[in-house]
Amino acid sequence: MEFQKLIEIVRNEPVFETGLLLAGDVDPNHIRRQLTRWTNSGRLIQLRRGLYALAPPFQRDPHPFMIANRMVPGSYVSCQSALAHYGLIPEYTPTVVSVCSSRPRTWDTPLGRYIFRHVHRKYLSGYQLMQMQEAQQVMIAEPEKALLDLVYLTPGGDTEEFLLSLRLQNLERMDEGTLERRAAGFGKPKLQRAVKNMKVLMRQGAWESQG
Repeated sequence: MEFQKLIEIVRNEPVFETGLLLAGDVDPNHIRRQLTRWTNSGRLIQLRRGLYALAPPFQRDPHPFMIANRMVPGSYVSCQSALAHYGLIPEYTPTVVSVCSSRPRTWDTPLGRYIFRHVHRKYLSGYQLMQMQEAQQVMIAEPEKALLDLVYLTPGGDTEEFLLSLRLQNLERMDEGTLERRAAGFGKPKLQRAVKNMKVLMRQGAWESQG
């Protein structure tokens, strides 16, 4: 396969898997050797085993959240990454944090760092499909679930001290009723305590005073 042929095959895919190239009468070993050669020459970027993106100037500018979704199928972007996306915390988060039911793992790639936190499959809810750049769709936690995922995965995440450290802002973008329902869905006292402490802090205007 010539590199130009590869570009034609994957031109609508910001990232692609090896399996996309193995349809039809092809030699899988030959395809894999070519992918390795193109990666070594800088034409391709390997994100993980079997997952690639075209390198500049051929690249289609994949959104980091879309890459995260493709790194671990069934995962969704959450925690600090989703909170920053919604403008609920002031910090820019270059690392993309996602939640999945498979084992936790971290990938450092030429296109960024990707962290996957493990939760039980029954807690994989409260996410939505969202349109990003160039019609790239991503699975991302709702604002309320992103906060609760972070609380659940952080030791002491239900304490006032931790909640204050988040420097939450634009709280009108988060629905209190949805927060309570999502917390109840965990069935964990820790999440109930977190919501109770959040309500106290919100009534006190604690985050506004930090700004």
